[in-house]
Amino acid sequence: MSTLPAAAPAGGTRLSPLLRLLILTQLAFNIGFFAVLPFLAEHLGTALGMAGWLVGVVLGLRTFSQQGLFVVGGALADRYGVRPVVLTGCALRVAGFVWLGYAGHTWSVIGSVLLIGFAAALFSPAVESEVARQAVLREEAGGGPRARVLALFGVAGQAGAFLGPLLGALLLTAEFRTVCLAGAGVFMAVLAGHAALLPRHIPGREPVRVRGGLGPLLRNGRFLALCCGYGAQLLAYNQLYLALPAEAERAAGSQAPVAWLFALSSLLVVTAQLPVTRWAGHRLTPRRSLAAGLLLTGAGFAAVAAARPAGWTGTAALAPLAALVVLLTLGQMLVAPVARAWLPDLAEPGRLGLYTGALSSVSGLLVLLGSTASGALLDRGLPPAVPWAVLAAVPALAVPAVLVLPGEPGPRKGRG
Repeated sequence: MSTLPAAAPAGGTRLSPLLRLLILTQLAFNIGFFAVLPFLAEHLGTALGMAGWLVGVVLGLRTFSQQGLFVVGGALADRYGVRPVVLTGCALRVAGFVWLGYAGHTWSVIGSVLLIGFAAALFSPAVESEVARQAVLREEAGGGPRARVLALFGVAGQAGAFLGPLLGALLLTAEFRTVCLAGAGVFMAVLAGHAALLPRHIPGREPVRVRGGLGPLLRNGRFLALCCGYGAQLLAYNQLYLALPAEAERAAGSQAPVAWLFALSSLLVVTAQLPVTRWAGHRLTPRRSLAAGLLLTGAGFAAVAAARPAGWTGTAALAPLAALVVLLTLGQMLVAPVARAWLPDLAEPGRLGLYTGALSSVSGLLVLLGSTASGALLDRGLPPAVPWAVLAAVPALAVPAVLVLPGEPGPRKGRG
């Protein structure tokens, strides 16, 4: 069995217009999304007075309604095609951000974040599965490794994650509602652009009826092992929206460092994702790349756990958080492209959207459970190192699952 190819330059073959559109889509999606999300926890806790555990529940519900329902969006993309699913998702996200901007009660906040999450559950697996399918076709045509295209897709997303918090921080000088309405405006522009540019029919992608249910997927041992590793990484990454803002508030007395820590993460991905993917492709098997990423992520939380008992504040207290962001981001750069590049080899023909969605759905369930637990840990007055040590253990415990993941990516298949 072969390993995933290194993310080397693509031999002079340019990206197709469709791939360029989909990669720019990811950039725009994340600008609108990250203009709002980094500031949501503080808004819920301070402006609306929610307890820490309830903030964790709301954030977990947002992630679960997004990641947890990806399987629905992926199946719909397989059945009806990319265009209608993407356009519907954009319209729902516009409505969700407007609703969140005016939400003043717990039930209203929950409703708006569920709508925001479900919108992404529609458009994200449609876009991601088509990028993966186009990357495989490009690889087979001699255009270079699929992992490079998927890494470039991640770079575009992180460029959006870099610009989004900066936009949100500027608008936050007015009020949180202004941030939400700006996010809605971004998605309105994306909706209009895709209505004009996204093809009604993508060659080679024929709608398929769901066949065989979820049985073959649930019996796929390699896929479930991949879900375990990827889910642990996503749960850890989600702490950028919960544990990181809480610790930044304690250390600096405000949320001001959050935007810059997010910017640091995004800048790392934008500048280092392609070299890291190339390096890992040359030197690590996919299993070892996943394991190394999880261990780096755990080390980031361990750094905060080691420093937290000292009770530092100010600049000294931000240094462990910066270490967390750097290590967590490096872990994400190793895990995400490999996991996504592996999916086309695990999916049945015509069901890549379903498998793409299911990977995120399993991960979303883990985030829902883990965010609620971590919110409670942060709220219970435990010794300061304990919550961070628990968070460090989560990705480390997933390493055995990916190390025993059977087989390596095999013959190219499952493009649908």
